[in-house]
Amino acid sequence: MTVASDPRALGAFLKARRAELAPDDFGLPGTGSRRKVAGLRREEVARIAAISVDYYTRLEQGRVPASVSVLAAVARALRLDDDQQTYLYRLAGKADARPRGPRPAQRTRPAMRRLLAQLPATPAVVLGDRLDVLAWNAAAAALFTDFSRVPPDRRNYVRLLFTDPVVRALHREWRHDARDAVAALRMGGGPDDPELARLVADLSAADADFRTWWAEHRVITAGYGTKHYRHHLAGDLTLDCDTWDSPDGSGQRLMVLTAEAGSPSHDALRLLTSASARPA
Repeated sequence: MTVASDPRALGAFLKARRAELAPDDFGLPGTGSRRKVAGLRREEVARIAAISVDYYTRLEQGRVPASVSVLAAVARALRLDDDQQTYLYRLAGKADARPRGPRPAQRTRPAMRRLLAQLPATPAVVLGDRLDVLAWNAAAAALFTDFSRVPPDRRNYVRLLFTDPVVRALHREWRHDARDAVAALRMGGGPDDPELARLVADLSAADADFRTWWAEHRVITAGYGTKHYRHHLAGDLTLDCDTWDSPDGSGQRLMVLTAEAGSPSHDALRLLTSASARPA
C-alpha cells in the first residue's frame, strides 16, 4: 500500500539521527576544533552508505525522493533500529520491504493477565494479531470453551469458530460473526507469516464458507459490536463485545463481553460465571 511521503520530515529525521552518531564508532576523527557539527558529517554518511554526497545532501534537504534501495543503505549507515527503520519508510512513503525473520512467540504482558483475573464475572480474552487465543479468564472459558483443553497450536479464535462444534453452535448469528472474523484475520495477519498461511490453508481445505469469505479480500478492524449467543447452560445471551489494542505495539487485543446491568443476559451471565468459579 502506498502512503504519502513527507520529504521535509524525512530530512529532519535523517539529520537528527546523524547528529547522534559518534565518529569514533566508525573509525573517524573525533570531535574537535575542526568539527563544526555534532555526530557525523553528511559526506561521511554518504560515503558509508555508498551514495553521492550531493544526493544525500538533497535527501536531507527534502529535495529528492528516496528509493527503497537508498533507504536501506542509509538505514544501515545510520545504524537505525527496527522502529526507526519503520518510521523512515513511512516518512518516505515506501512499503517496508525488509526481509523478516521468524516471528517470536507472542506472550501476554503480566499486567494484561492480572486484568483478566480481576474480571471474574466478565468474559475476557487476549487475542493475537492473527486471532490466536493467548490468554483468557474463567468467565471466558465458561462462555466459549475450556481453552486449556485445546492444543496450543489449535487455540485460534477463527479456527475454533469454524471447526469446534460447541463454539460454532454458541453463535446464534454464526455466518455474520464468522465472516467478520475472516475479515479481521486478513486485516491483522501479514503476508510473510507462515503460521497465518498454515491456518488459511487448513481452514480453506476444511470449510467452503471460509474459502469464499477469504477470497472476498474483505478487511475490518473490529472495535466493538453486539454478539448474540445461545449457551447450552445459560440460554440466549446478548452481549456487547469491545476490543482494545495493547499499548505495546504487539498487535494483541483485549476482547471483553458485557451485558447491560439488570438485563436477562446480565443475570444469566452472572449465574454462568459464578457457577464456573465454584470448585468442582
